[in-house]
Amino acid sequence: MSSPGFPLAADFPAATAEQWRRAALAVLRKTGAAGEDADLDAVDELLATTSYDGVRSAPLYTRADAAPPTGLPGLFPFTRGARASGAAAAGWDVRVRHADPDVKAANEAIHADLDNGATSLWLVLGDGALPAGSLPEILDGVYLDLAGVVLDAGDHGVEAAEAWFALLDARRAPAAEVSGSLGLDPLGWRARTGGEPRADLAAAAALACRRAAGHPRLRAFTVDATVYHDAGGGDAQEIGCAAAAGVAYLRALTEAGLDVAGAFDQLEFRFAATADQFATIAKLRAARRIWSRVAQLCGVPEAGAQRQHAVTSAAMMTVRDPWVNMLRTTLACFAAGVGGAGAVTVLPFDERFGAPDGFSRRIARNTQAILLEEAHVGRVVDPAGGSWYVERLTEQTAQAAWDWFTEIERAGGLAAALASGLVAERLAGTWQRRAAGIAHRRDPLTGVSEFPHLDERLPREPTAAAAVAHRDGLPRHHYAEAFERLRDRGDAYAAATGARPAVFLATLGPPAAHTARTAFAANLFAAGGIATVTGPAEDFAASGARIACLCSSDRAYAEGAAPAAAALAAAGARRVWLAGRPAGYEAVDSYLHSGCDAVEVLETTLRELGVP
Repeated sequence: MSSPGFPLAADFPAATAEQWRRAALAVLRKTGAAGEDADLDAVDELLATTSYDGVRSAPLYTRADAAPPTGLPGLFPFTRGARASGAAAAGWDVRVRHADPDVKAANEAIHADLDNGATSLWLVLGDGALPAGSLPEILDGVYLDLAGVVLDAGDHGVEAAEAWFALLDARRAPAAEVSGSLGLDPLGWRARTGGEPRADLAAAAALACRRAAGHPRLRAFTVDATVYHDAGGGDAQEIGCAAAAGVAYLRALTEAGLDVAGAFDQLEFRFAATADQFATIAKLRAARRIWSRVAQLCGVPEAGAQRQHAVTSAAMMTVRDPWVNMLRTTLACFAAGVGGAGAVTVLPFDERFGAPDGFSRRIARNTQAILLEEAHVGRVVDPAGGSWYVERLTEQTAQAAWDWFTEIERAGGLAAALASGLVAERLAGTWQRRAAGIAHRRDPLTGVSEFPHLDERLPREPTAAAAVAHRDGLPRHHYAEAFERLRDRGDAYAAATGARPAVFLATLGPPAAHTARTAFAANLFAAGGIATVTGPAEDFAASGARIACLCSSDRAYAEGAAPAAAALAAAGARRVWLAGRPAGYEAVDSYLHSGCDAVEVLETTLRELGVP
């Protein structure tokens, strides 16, 4: 805030939006993104971006773009936070996930986490994870009135909950102090597997009603929206599906005997946090806004403070260059904290490799410790509030989520929308658009589609992706999957033959003319596990390569691309690529350029190199 004694931007002339557009247009013309006939009105359209939910972000925001009033933290509509103090009082809940079926190892890991900063536990129970019948051994030595416990038992949720209550009774844990969630989520299990839950919604609600009064800090249902995120859905789709699941659980709870406010109190929501920090911040804020609207329509607006558990996205995690996952999860954790999540889980960087080791668990824990204790992220309530960009993005995301939520409700609710294929169809459409953005490298993946390291050594062999229990469940995608399949082919070929598949980068002219495009082409081919050999075009025959890629400047191409391509073909090149925009040069088969379909380029190259 400026003051009379020290005005901000003192001695600088006031800038206008028109001046900014003129400067931006000059840059766009210089880079070729805008033609000479483009006017100022074209600038916003050329620089705007659109999310996979159809939410448009402008390149510049002013007071005219201010969103509707968002209220105060801790008050309806809770956009700015479910609590007035945010995470400032004690920080957010540092929740750690455990799924190792080795009970002894899991217990040791749990104690290591709790001794070093974790404040609650997320226990995955069932096939391939922790055995539900071993809760006493898993939680041996854990003070159940101090550490919150969230169960995640899939189709065995009711049995796991009964085992949990038996343990609480055996330990004589004070009911008023026990916190966490039973993790009942039959609709989430149905979405993930396509199966019909053994315990229906009514049975789960009955259990909640029976136990709710005696355990005021224990929630019954977890609305796990990460299943829709993992299937490729956008942020608004994730929120809309979560709201629809929440409403279904509210109906079941009230039918089982709880009042409306009490039913709201039995829910916790789990969302994915990604490295796109502003989108994650807006998503969490928009999700609270949507849920408060549901509470308002139910006549209990004061009960609409959504409890949020943010977990770093599994879909964004990569097998290749997995250490970059530490950076991704740090950004996601930061965004979750700034966005107002009440609990945050950082997945270990080697999550794609199976059970994490002690080192990766420590890094995941310390990521949160640094953000809370050293960066003090939790000490500011809603730090993004008031940003015209974030407020507008929050509002637009909320509007898109509400439209999707109401469409699901018109289709008969989430169960019916899952059964009819409506949800799967919409998420598949979003995934196709996202996959295209990744393939064209509009959404770059560091260490995978950009800057891959051909000679990297992985921490260990990755485990196969967990298969869904039923073929009708929603798919589980990883953003890097197309590039990782290609890289696996290139690596397998190298292991079998002793040499990597290779492409010859045929240079024209001096290094100043070809260096930039040589680096561009080498980086692209490496994403498919393909090595490159660089040299003058006339050295192709001696290189032993079967595919060539011309690399030089546009001026050099105009003079020599066609004859050089013809010479390469005559020397035995099965395909001649050219690093540059398509220009119709004779004898050039295809072009590599910024925005090209890199997955298709690599598929074609591996196929023509004989890589199975």
